[in-house]
Amino acid sequence: MVVVGAGFAGLYALHKLRSDGLSVRVFEAGDGVGGVWYWNRYPGARCDVESVDYSYSFDPELEQEWNWSEKYATQPEILEYVNHVADRYDLRRDIRFGTRVTDIALDEQTLRWEIRTDAGDAVSARFVILAVGPLSNANIPAIEGLDSFDGGVYHTAHWPHESVDFTGKRVGVIGTGSSGIQTIPEVAKQAEQLYVFQRSANYSVPAGNVPLSDEDRAAQKANYRERRRLSFLSGGGSPHQAHPKPALEASEEERREAYEKRWQLGGVLYSKTFPDQVTNAESNDTARAFWEEKVRAVIDDPEIAELLVPKDHAIGTKRICTDANYYQTYNRDNVTLVNLKATPIESIDAAGVRTADEHYEIDALILATGFDAMTGSMEKLNIVGRDGQTLKQAWAEGPKTYLGLGVAGFPNLFNMTGPGSVSVLANMVLHSELHVNWVADAIAHLDERGAVALEATPEAAASWVQECSDRAAQTLLPTANSWYMGANIPGKPRVFMPFIGGFGAYGEIIADVAAAGYKGFDVIEAGE
Repeated sequence: MVVVGAGFAGLYALHKLRSDGLSVRVFEAGDGVGGVWYWNRYPGARCDVESVDYSYSFDPELEQEWNWSEKYATQPEILEYVNHVADRYDLRRDIRFGTRVTDIALDEQTLRWEIRTDAGDAVSARFVILAVGPLSNANIPAIEGLDSFDGGVYHTAHWPHESVDFTGKRVGVIGTGSSGIQTIPEVAKQAEQLYVFQRSANYSVPAGNVPLSDEDRAAQKANYRERRRLSFLSGGGSPHQAHPKPALEASEEERREAYEKRWQLGGVLYSKTFPDQVTNAESNDTARAFWEEKVRAVIDDPEIAELLVPKDHAIGTKRICTDANYYQTYNRDNVTLVNLKATPIESIDAAGVRTADEHYEIDALILATGFDAMTGSMEKLNIVGRDGQTLKQAWAEGPKTYLGLGVAGFPNLFNMTGPGSVSVLANMVLHSELHVNWVADAIAHLDERGAVALEATPEAAASWVQECSDRAAQTLLPTANSWYMGANIPGKPRVFMPFIGGFGAYGEIIADVAAAGYKGFDVIEAGE
């Protein structure tokens, strides 16, 4: 087995499959474990899933021994946890760090994969797991003159390992998605002047982060088994349940109470307060109105508030962001919001950013411009399957997978938490475990039969793509120009990439497929 990537999915794949008796080699481009949490070190980087849930469930001893300090862990604490896991299970000895996979090619005679790296490795493997992550290929905007800027340029997804001090500097931030919304309040505390260049306003909810006491941790650990059970059955991989009534069937008092409870709970769960919140426009509007009331109340300037309230998408149709006093940051004298809808960026020069009506002189530029999500990192790997077809060619019109796990024409190649799975709509740690366990069982099934490979059929993949599309069409999510749709990348096909039916439902579907003898996959016997 070759695993590409040493984030949460890659590390668990190494531990699980090595424990099952496979010989496993992991290739990781970074110099350490952690995946997205290794690279994303920007100020304010924090998870939007509660720490107690955003952690491995496979070992009860690990759950009991690790102590989270906060409700929502910061990047350094998550990275510390991942390093603890790597050390605890002696994982580093099978990881090749600082090594980027460049080619993955199928030998059609043997049905083995030939893997090459930029370090000169040439490895043959029966199975390949792609654990590159759906949010790992940084999007660098094509802005004229970007390379000519004389100051420091920092992308939130490739932040320096050493701290960056913006004290006394004029700083520009391009982008107000999740990383921008977390970064901006922190940089504003240091910078002499901060210019926020906003193209699209986003919905953000206070994280509601608090320190965890010994009593909090003890209560969580005492209830871990039930919490995990509910999480695996849930829509998003955490134990919180939506209100039992649809929003419009609840009274105004019930709605406000439910929204207030979720607001205090904090984070992305606000978008799941009511079960029909992203399927019914009128229900969605009740959530938007409550959110808008809360946000406008903390912004001093009504004109600035107007710019910060989204007008182009329903709440929850793009991933809701979580923040720590983001909107209040615009009350500071040293923060200026630049509306790119009215005055787009025309170019960048040595001294700063030029919009349609003004030149902003800055000393440092932060690109909070997100990722080529879901497919970008996989398409960079030059994966060549049957008949010389590359994965990029196979996905030219959008990603085509069966269950998000298999791709027709690419036997024994499994993708973790990417397009066609619940992916970014669920807790990625538990999702990684779900996928790796499924692959481990599939490999055991092949070995019990004496078979050599598992390959998704074209018919099953086409049916699954249609299933995902049909489910998405029953919601409001495809109406937004989101990175779920690839809309942030020029020229990328507009396809809603995740499975939207919920984490628990998805788990049942892939379990049923396995129980039915891997229905929709060809089980290839030796000699075929």
